[in-house]
Amino acid sequence: MSDIAIHISELTKSFGKNVAVNRLNLDVYRGELFGLVGPDGAGKTTTMRLLASIMEPSSGEAFVAGHSVLTEGERIKEKIGYMSQKFGLYEDLTVIENILFYADIYNVSARERPARIQRLLSFSNLVPFKDRLAGKLSGGMKQKLGLACALIHTPEVLFLDEPTNGVDPVSRRDFWRILYDLLNDNVTIFVSTSYLDEAERCTRIGLMYRGELLIKDEPVNVKKSLPYSMIEIWCDDSRYAAEVIRGASGIKRINVYGDRLHIAMEEKDSVFAVIEKLKKESIGVKDYRYILPSIEDVFIAMVENK
Repeated sequence: MSDIAIHISELTKSFGKNVAVNRLNLDVYRGELFGLVGPDGAGKTTTMRLLASIMEPSSGEAFVAGHSVLTEGERIKEKIGYMSQKFGLYEDLTVIENILFYADIYNVSARERPARIQRLLSFSNLVPFKDRLAGKLSGGMKQKLGLACALIHTPEVLFLDEPTNGVDPVSRRDFWRILYDLLNDNVTIFVSTSYLDEAERCTRIGLMYRGELLIKDEPVNVKKSLPYSMIEIWCDDSRYAAEVIRGASGIKRINVYGDRLHIAMEEKDSVFAVIEKLKKESIGVKDYRYILPSIEDVFIAMVENK
């Protein structure tokens, strides 16, 4: 398993009668960016805590960087970086003081510190803010500082639990740029997110719902997994249009995106009957096209079939 950074076998975690993670099986390869995608309550955070040896599983096993979560939790903690949803920054310390604090925690040698700190400050664009109190940073900057602290000891595997939640779009883009740079250093990144658009940025993804993985594959293959034709229609009053054609023969699902409808159909040619029905209701149809389903389309379809 030398090419496998994380190996998960039948991993389960229950809280009383509530099964938060249900018999999870997954391999994450070295140097890849794996995205665990799902809504709040899907089990993403619990999975991450199990893999980081912060929490003990009810049953099953997992290996991270070659070490068992059951028997080698301390060794795992030496090999990983873990950034929780509310990373433990000290707001009354400056940026550089926070990084030095984590360098102390991870026993980074005095000889290695200057070069590592300079590199982390540089690629996170925090050099101009190194003497600013962490409490005075924007949300995006706090996330970058949290990432820098999690990387100070050069981990083999990096766990990021919804790192861009509540962060502005520009900071989200910058954060993902940093993650791509880390892949060049062969760091394995395991990230959870409820933003389905971020799933497109991952090497592979797993769609998680109620503690179970519904599918795991490359984003493009996940989108191809929907067994229906997907049509996108631009039209007037899209929400009313959706109600007009909902339940029509051959239509499996309708999602509304602004002035567009995404319609899953059993047959491609059904689109002509749909357009005719809309026109009969005096709904203007601007254009249509056949499209690859979005990850959101696939996720909704899978959840509805559960």
